Amino acid sequence: MPREPLEAILLVGGQGTRLRPLTLSAPKPLLPTAGVPFLCHQLARAAASGITHVVLATSYRSEMFSECLGDGSAFGLTIDYVHEETPLGTAGGIRNAASRLHAAADDPVVVLNGDILSGHDIAAQVDLHRKADAAATLHLTEVDDPARFGCVPTDPAGRVTAFLEKTPDPVTNRVNAGCYVLARRVIGRIPAGRPVSVERETFPALIAAGETVMGYPESAYWLDVGTPEAFVRGSCDLVLGKLRSPALPGRCGPALLLDGASVAEDADVSGGSVVGARSLVGAGAVVDASVLFDEAKVGPKAVVRGSVLGRGAEIAGGAVLDGVVVGDGAFVGPGNELARGMRVWPGVRLGPTSVRFSSDV
Repeated sequence: MPREPLEAILLVGGQGTRLRPLTLSAPKPLLPTAGVPFLCHQLARAAASGITHVVLATSYRSEMFSECLGDGSAFGLTIDYVHEETPLGTAGGIRNAASRLHAAADDPVVVLNGDILSGHDIAAQVDLHRKADAAATLHLTEVDDPARFGCVPTDPAGRVTAFLEKTPDPVTNRVNAGCYVLARRVIGRIPAGRPVSVERETFPALIAAGETVMGYPESAYWLDVGTPEAFVRGSCDLVLGKLRSPALPGRCGPALLLDGASVAEDADVSGGSVVGARSLVGAGAVVDASVLFDEAKVGPKAVVRGSVLGRGAEIAGGAVLDGVVVGDGAFVGPGNELARGMRVWPGVRLGPTSVRFSSDV
């Protein structure tokens, strides 16, 4: 187990454009995921891994993070907040947050990505980093399509030999999983005050300089939740227990109903769906593998599959949604059939049978 104290930087500065319109009202890391803001799952796991102090590197709607998470005591942590006036990139964000760290030059600092839901063993990654006396240790995971990610080959001893960012001809299916352990001195060498990419600049420079950069491969649950489809999947997997989280506000099962939620006796709510606080699911309705934010409504005999309903969104009786994102306060009238990939902006009202199998409203 890692020695105390252990610190972490959590990168949460992105605007979450891939999840619009949900992120128009809140940063992606604060969106309700399996009943609580997404960051609650990350922070609870960080605390369980021995991390005691977290610095949140914020930018977009930065004030909402402290309002939601406070000083971290609810998670058994202390949390500091650092704001980026302009986007600084991954390494630039790490460098900007370093002023709040207490670590000595050779102490390890964990860096977590606010887009990633992971069940990997952070403590074991830190332990490998210490034993190798490494400058950096990267969590690596295996994926079916490594061309979409940073490809990371290693030698037989586990040392990273190259960092090939989104190469079209990957030499390995092991990719950068977005959790790093960095020696504090490495963070101090990142240029301050300008955008810097940890993937394109920091790691390649360490390798070129002959520094020890280790790979920590682990095939535990791992998911980038940056798209609507992945966001829904991550929430459902947490509810179903495919990834255990100390922050889950209830037992694992086919569905999670939050305080004040009302589901008709003959409605079918399953697939790890979440029915938010004070939300309603009407008679004969089907809600499968979906996320309903607080105060959403699903009318009688409506069908909602693989979809997200924003706060106060309403789906009228008989409407059908399959892989759809509905913004806060939007209304989908009876008879509408909305197909995979469609996004309904906040406050939009679709009248009876006004849209079928469209792509965006």
